[in-house]
Amino acid sequence: MITRDVDAFVAFARGCAPDFGPACAKAAFLVTPEGFALAEQSASDNAYMDLGVAVDGQRALAQHRDLHRALSASLPTVAFPGDPAMPDGLFPNNVFATAPGRLVIGHMRHPVRQREAGRSDIRGFFAAMGYAERDLRAQPGVCELTGALVIDRARGLGYCGLSERCDEAGAAAMHAAFGLRGTLMFDLAPGEYHTNVVMSVLAGRALVVCPAGFADGAAAAGIAAIHAPHVLELSPAQKAAFAGNGIALCPDRVWMSEAGAASLDAHQRRQLERAGFAVGRVALDEIEKAGGSLRCCVAEIY
Repeated sequence: MITRDVDAFVAFARGCAPDFGPACAKAAFLVTPEGFALAEQSASDNAYMDLGVAVDGQRALAQHRDLHRALSASLPTVAFPGDPAMPDGLFPNNVFATAPGRLVIGHMRHPVRQREAGRSDIRGFFAAMGYAERDLRAQPGVCELTGALVIDRARGLGYCGLSERCDEAGAAAMHAAFGLRGTLMFDLAPGEYHTNVVMSVLAGRALVVCPAGFADGAAAAGIAAIHAPHVLELSPAQKAAFAGNGIALCPDRVWMSEAGAASLDAHQRRQLERAGFAVGRVALDEIEKAGGSLRCCVAEIY
């Protein structure tokens, strides 16, 4: 099923057991922020970027190394070298994603990001492990993979927010490429560029969501109904601090940036604890100047 009908999707999703596949990745990869800079093309539709701020490349590299060390405590994590000609390359999850045995390559909106998909080192890494490529660049729809599509891997369900970075054709291409059981399409609120900034599904057990990030609150409410009772609702300020841009790379820990984690109140922290998650945090304020946060830096390997 791929639909915009929230009620139909909720009814369908409630019949999906968490037996589609592993809820968490077996490994992950990062791309280092070499020559860290802000990409003007990306800033044109990313309200979380401000081209007027100064950036410190060495500080971004140091924070990224801290992220690599931290995530390696949860699962094997490798890092590919960045390229100063690809300033958004440190956010590889928009360009590369996996399903068991498949490497999916996204169709990026901006030319500055389209270059990343041609990286022979990343593609060769997966080819050497026997992964087949599913290249979505030739199809007509824009689809920025797990930036636009938040996946409940345990149930095989996708939540696809439509914006300049993903249209309906792109959503359909991703639905097929990941082999999902069901995908709900909905419009993001004006000014939002990626779904993974406004929501995250944690190990198939919990939902973190900011309803203000949706054009229609009914979509957010429907998704929350699927994941109840472990639903943590964010305020717009918490979303702006990137609290929605977290990821569970193992069953008992959610990783967030320091700013995102610090924005949570005591009740929200208890909600995560009741769902079985400790909160890991890494300072990424320099990297966040580029309009993305911790989850954007992580490409999962299934």
